[in-house]
Amino acid sequence: MRLDESKIDDAVLALLYLTLNPEDHRAWKSHDWEALNRLHQQELISNPATKNKSVVLTEEGETKAKALAQRLFGAD
Repeated sequence: MRLDESKIDDAVLALLYLTLNPEDHRAWKSHDWEALNRLHQQELISNPATKNKSVVLTEEGETKAKALAQRLFGAD
């Protein structure tokens, strides 16, 4: 099966939003590493290749993540 990586990235970013700590803008990084690396390359999250168990969402990343979470998981 061919997969659309941009859809995977959108889903991972939306899931990161659901685990986001609003005080420090950190989210658990227990997601696919390739997707996390792509999100980092798009400057939506901090570098996932650290010893930290979380990543920081950038301002743009948090805004996009919130919109995606609403679109993908929000109730009508």
